Amino acid sequence: MPLERRLSRSMFLGHQLVELRQLCLTAEGVFEPGQYLAKDLPDIAFTMGLVEALPPSPDQDPSAAGPTSS
Repeated sequence: MPLERRLSRSMFLGHQLVELRQLCLTAEGVFEPGQYLAKDLPDIAFTMGLVEALPPSPDQDPSAAGPTSS
């Protein structure tokens, strides 16, 4: 029996970078696999488990940068 991954949009921040792993066809349009901001993808992509979180990039999050030398 296959495992089903169901996610919710509420698990992701709107500005969080996520990866769409498969083609997602909706009435609004076609979403190709790739990286998107979570707010840019339709709810169905999350419900169907097509979205994975990506690790934050140091250049995107200034608080993740190490301490600066003085």
